[in-house]
Amino acid sequence: MTETDAHKTPAADETPLLVTKDGPAVILTLNRPDRRNAINRAMRKALKKELWRADGDDEVRVVVITGAGTSFSSGVDLPEALSGLPPRTEGVTPTQVLRGISKPVIAAVNGPCYTGGYELAVNCSFIIASDRAEFADTHAQIGLLNGWGGSAMLPRMIGLPAAIQFILSGEPIDGHTAARIGLANEVVEHEKLLERTLEIAHKIAGGHPGAVQRMLRLLKEGAGTSLAHALALEAEAGATYRPDAADIGARFSKRRSEKS
Repeated sequence: MTETDAHKTPAADETPLLVTKDGPAVILTLNRPDRRNAINRAMRKALKKELWRADGDDEVRVVVITGAGTSFSSGVDLPEALSGLPPRTEGVTPTQVLRGISKPVIAAVNGPCYTGGYELAVNCSFIIASDRAEFADTHAQIGLLNGWGGSAMLPRMIGLPAAIQFILSGEPIDGHTAARIGLANEVVEHEKLLERTLEIAHKIAGGHPGAVQRMLRLLKEGAGTSLAHALALEAEAGATYRPDAADIGARFSKRRSEKS
């Protein structure tokens, strides 16, 4: 794993987002550990920039988002947000960018993941949680509303009754509970979180890039729609996607030889 040349300065105040690469995976690390990785303006700007950069880079197949130190993120930097221009004045949000890019994004949740941090995580393609992860949404408890898609995404992940309890109560849940209810795909030992996340990322990256991106688009566009509409989307994709027979044969032979 090598740090990109653009981010060689380690100071968190100057570098709110660390960018590293592991082969075809780019790792974005929220880097304000002394503030539990509270998402300030500089971090929001950097997140959007690096997500757009990854989406346009053919060498990047998967993005991983995690947190420095003991937290994933405590959410938006509220003192900053209350003392200046509100985040809504900044144009598109990081979560709108997450939902719009063509590459899979995995949230590797390494610790507390609260409020805006939870909204960031649920807008990723899926979540892998550490056994030290903790999830909560405190918006309603302090008089705020979800603004980054949390109220839309969560019911689609865990069902409406569980989402209502989670969002309105503000009660935290641990990683094992998150995996049980479908908020996280897996919960792993804390020390193995990044190792397991990158293992999954490399499995995804090993697939055909065009097929992976088209399938991701199909899954996202079909989620929450009727079965008939989702099937129509699949049929339309099948009619317009042009597979390479030689490439398919080579990939099939490679997979078969690896299993034998």
